[in-house]
Amino acid sequence: MIKALVLGASGGMGYAIVKELSNRGITVRAFARTQSKLEHLFHDDPRVSIFAGDLFRIDDLSAAASDVDIIFQSANLPYPEWEEKWGQLITNVVSATKKQEAKLAVVDNIYAYGRNPGRKVSETTPKRPHTKKGKIRLESEKIIKESGVKALIAHFPDFYGPNAKSSLFYYTLKNVVKNKNTIYIGNPKIARESIFTPDGAKAIVNLALNDEAYDQEWTIPASGVVTGEEVIAMIRKLTQYQKHVTTITKNMIRFLGLFNPMMREVVEMYYLNEDTVVLSGEKYEKHFGPVPVTPYKEGLRQTIEFMRADE
Repeated sequence: MIKALVLGASGGMGYAIVKELSNRGITVRAFARTQSKLEHLFHDDPRVSIFAGDLFRIDDLSAAASDVDIIFQSANLPYPEWEEKWGQLITNVVSATKKQEAKLAVVDNIYAYGRNPGRKVSETTPKRPHTKKGKIRLESEKIIKESGVKALIAHFPDFYGPNAKSSLFYYTLKNVVKNKNTIYIGNPKIARESIFTPDGAKAIVNLALNDEAYDQEWTIPASGVVTGEEVIAMIRKLTQYQKHVTTITKNMIRFLGLFNPMMREVVEMYYLNEDTVVLSGEKYEKHFGPVPVTPYKEGLRQTIEFMRADE
């Protein structure tokens, strides 16, 4: 019987991967730093055991990885910690995977591709990162590929969905569910691609359970692109929300960055609100069939429902 370890299990994609594995009857160990968060999310799931630990303690990772067959790396760090810590995090994950002789499935983003190359981004699109964080992610890919570990890397667009508390949509929705004035980060007229985390979880689990998917990269698209105006209109229709929505511009974020280290880092990635980057699912579809997709309206409905139940 397959056993899996999910790192970053209290985050949006990590949570979705744990639930997807459990729904398939797979025994899962959910790893994150905070015990109380893990207990809150998974206390009622008999297929899930929890392990609170530190990704920067190799003993914690090795203990969590004991007897597992696949490790899902979905852990993240706050932007201000990336430069100092991201490389060490990936090195530790690779070391624990190698020690256990397990396989590694990595949740990655699109930062390493850089600005929109003018067409759909695929596995063969050259990576030309122009940001500090894009270069860091590209370096982590190199660490994984040179490690000798049997690994796959799945590139996703922005996330949204149940428990995805660092997503752009979450910052809009958290006040919607409280019926307060809210914000939308970025130009609401520009279309962006955001993937519903349960869809992303289905895709990466499909990959991870197939030996042919390893030692390769995969791009996993969403159900299309959507503008901020369309998102807000869907939210209003789903919730009868009538409060004001303020647009947060790049200059506003830059000003906040004078006082907040996190906002200083967010400015660098604002290009994703200006240039639409869209992923191709052609390779995935060729090998595994249709990419799992949920229409934005239904994904938003399920996300709002989760947030209301979690208040």
